[in-house]
Amino acid sequence: MISFGNGRRNRNSTHEIAPDEIFLDSSNLPGRNEGQFEGRVVRPVTSRALLGIGFAFAIVIFVFAARAFHLEIVRGTVYADISRTNRLDRSVVFASRGLIFDRTGRELAWNEAQVRNLNEEETGPAENSILSGAFALRRYIDLPGLSHVLGFVRYPKADSRGEWWREELAGISGVELAFNDLLSGINGSSMLEIDALGAIQQQNIVVPPKSGENVTLSIDAELQSKLYTLLALHAEHQGFEGGAGVIMDVRTGEVLMLTSFPEYDNAAFSAGDREAVRAVSASSLAPLLNRAIAGLYTPGSIVKPIFAAAALAEGIITPEKQILSTGALSIPNPYDPSQPSIFRDWTVHGLVDMREAIAVSSDEYFYTIGGGYESQKGLGIRRLDEYARIFGLGTPSGIALLGEASGVIPTPEWKEAVFGPDDPWRIGNTYHTVIGQYGFQITPLQAVRFIAAIANGGKLLIPQMVTNARSRYKDIGISDANLKVVREGMRLAVTSTRQDATVKVLNIPGIQIAAKTGTAEVGSQNQWMNSWSVGYWPSDNPRFAYAVVLEKAPAGTLSGAAPALRPFFEWLIVNKPEYVN
Repeated sequence: MISFGNGRRNRNSTHEIAPDEIFLDSSNLPGRNEGQFEGRVVRPVTSRALLGIGFAFAIVIFVFAARAFHLEIVRGTVYADISRTNRLDRSVVFASRGLIFDRTGRELAWNEAQVRNLNEEETGPAENSILSGAFALRRYIDLPGLSHVLGFVRYPKADSRGEWWREELAGISGVELAFNDLLSGINGSSMLEIDALGAIQQQNIVVPPKSGENVTLSIDAELQSKLYTLLALHAEHQGFEGGAGVIMDVRTGEVLMLTSFPEYDNAAFSAGDREAVRAVSASSLAPLLNRAIAGLYTPGSIVKPIFAAAALAEGIITPEKQILSTGALSIPNPYDPSQPSIFRDWTVHGLVDMREAIAVSSDEYFYTIGGGYESQKGLGIRRLDEYARIFGLGTPSGIALLGEASGVIPTPEWKEAVFGPDDPWRIGNTYHTVIGQYGFQITPLQAVRFIAAIANGGKLLIPQMVTNARSRYKDIGISDANLKVVREGMRLAVTSTRQDATVKVLNIPGIQIAAKTGTAEVGSQNQWMNSWSVGYWPSDNPRFAYAVVLEKAPAGTLSGAAPALRPFFEWLIVNKPEYVN
């Protein structure tokens, strides 16, 4: 320490110098280096700079505040909803519906991807593009006569925001409905990651779709369309309002043809064409009714082969016994002997045995074996009902198509339920039942089924709508020997030279048909008629059975179902020989 002054040491004024002061001074003093902080002169910040920085911060704060106001206040509800529901959004991946083919491999129903026209704002040049995530449209073959058997579908539906509230493409009628579980497949799904502006950020398939299975029908589309066209043309010329036809393999039960007219545009129904739907719904001709399976018709004389077989099975008559047809059968009236009940035949046939009675369709013969007359015992209404049911009448056939009607077999119980207990069952009701009148009602499908059972020796088949299905049947319990008598009578109806033989119009070179006709009077005053033709071919080795009904022509119309079929069989011989021989 060094002290100055008068030489005296002053402890109170002593100052100790720190080393850093020495070093700093020594480095700055010689050159006064402005780069060293000790000697630097700092300029003050100007007010303009401070104002600029403040203004910039103010702009940034204003922009953020405005954006926050827009997001939170103006669009807050919208973006809150987007945030809740669309952040991870499930999207349906529609399964491809199975195709429908006929037995020859012809495509009857298929799928067509939806396309849209994209305008230049979307893609630049206008072009077509497949809609992403959309279901395929259902398309059908453009052949008449197939709409009822194919049916139609109902498409999925989305709301205005594009959210699917109905995800199934489902069959509504016909094969589309009957085999919907096979055809429809199983939809898949994907997850979409969407930002707050609605833009897709990422899409991943979570569950892949499973395509529906294809279905090959037993139907021959060309065969069905041809018969439909010819029957509809004949019906138009003769004044019939509708009709139906069925052809079935008598060995397997496969249905080769099942058609109904008038029909509807099933493609328009799938597309939701309101005008087409409204027009069909308002039509008095009921185009939506599938008459082949749901149309109920008085059968008339086509049920006579059933009761002929029943009479033989019950042993009440032999095939050779003759019954005299004089044109009418008279039953005494116990209440007024001067007013007997008269049951007329359609003409005088003379003496006829069972085969001839079938061939000429003698009402008197069947009145007698049905209800009894004089010494000839009859089946009676109980056994008429029993055998009608044995042959499949009065009950659904079991076909896969939905909407099949059961029909009616008149019985005393039925009459009491319809007309009341004050109108008991009478012998005349039995007579009318055995010739297929009164309250009798059956479907064309039931008709072809019992004809097939007669043709194949007694197997009542369940009709099959797909190829290679397992044949299903039950034995009706009537010997083939008795059924053979019936078959011979039906063949005689076609080949007999008798003037009163009923189906000579189908005696066509090149094909051997056995057949039976029926005419039923309908209406409150019998002012209308239905015309039936049923049968099978080849007659010596039956393979196919058919049933056709033409509905509601003016009474007395002479050209019915059998004449309508002749052009079809002539076409079949030339164009489809595989079905003839």
